[in-house]
Amino acid sequence: MASIFERIALVFKSKANKALDKYEDPRETLDYSYQKQLELLQNVRRGVADVATSRKRVELQASKMNSEVERLTTAAQRALESNREDLAREALTRKAGLQEQLNDLQTQHAALQAEEEKLVRASSRLQAKVDAFRTRKETIKATYSAAEAQTRINEAFTGISEEMGDVGLAIQRAEDKTQELQARASAVDELLASGALEDPTGLAKDDISRELDALAANSSVESELAAMKAQLTGGSPAARPELQAGAETTQEEPQS
Repeated sequence: MASIFERIALVFKSKANKALDKYEDPRETLDYSYQKQLELLQNVRRGVADVATSRKRVELQASKMNSEVERLTTAAQRALESNREDLAREALTRKAGLQEQLNDLQTQHAALQAEEEKLVRASSRLQAKVDAFRTRKETIKATYSAAEAQTRINEAFTGISEEMGDVGLAIQRAEDKTQELQARASAVDELLASGALEDPTGLAKDDISRELDALAANSSVESELAAMKAQLTGGSPAARPELQAGAETTQEEPQS
C-alpha cells in the first residue's frame, strides 16, 4: 500500500510539475525573486536603522551620566571645602554607582556599534548582489523575450503555431466551401441546359431553343444586310436577284 501511494504521489507531482512548467513565465519568476531580494534588503536596512537608533539612545544616556558624574565630583569637592566630609562621601558614593552604570552603557554602546557596522557591511554586500541580480534579470528577460518572438516568427513561417494552424484550417475550409458551391452551381447550370430542371423564371433555355434563336437572329441580320445593300445600289432586294440569291445562300449555310 505504501508503494502504491508513493507512485500515486509521484504521478500527481509529475503532472503538477508539467502544468506549472507550461504556465510558468520565467520573467515573472525573476521579477518575483528580485522583489523578494528588495524586501530582504529593506529589512536589513531597517535593522541597521534600529541598531543605530539604539546606539544613539545609549550615547545620549551615557552623555547624561557623564554630566551627572562631573556634577557629583564638583559637589564632593565643594563639600570637602566646606568641611562636610559626610556630604562629600555621599556624593562620591553616588558617583561610583553612576560610573558603574556608565561602564555598562559603554559596553552596550560598543556592542551596538559593532552590530551596526556588521549590518552595514551585510547591507552593502546584499545591495551589490541585488544590483547584480537586477542586471542579470533584465538580460535574461530580454533574451527570453527575443527567443520567444523568434520562435513565434519561425512557427508562423512554418505554419506549426497554433494561431497559424487555425488560420490555415480556416483558409482550407473556405476553399473547400467555395469549390463545393462552384461545383453545385455548375451542376445546376448543366441540368438547366439539358432540360432536366425547369427554370421557374423562364429565362433559362435548352440547347435546341438556343440554336433556333441563333438561327432566327442570323436570318434577321442577313435580311437587314441585304436591305442595306439594296439601298446602297439604288434598288430593292427583289430587283437584284444576285443580292437576294446571295442572301438566301448565306441564310442556308448555317443549316447545312
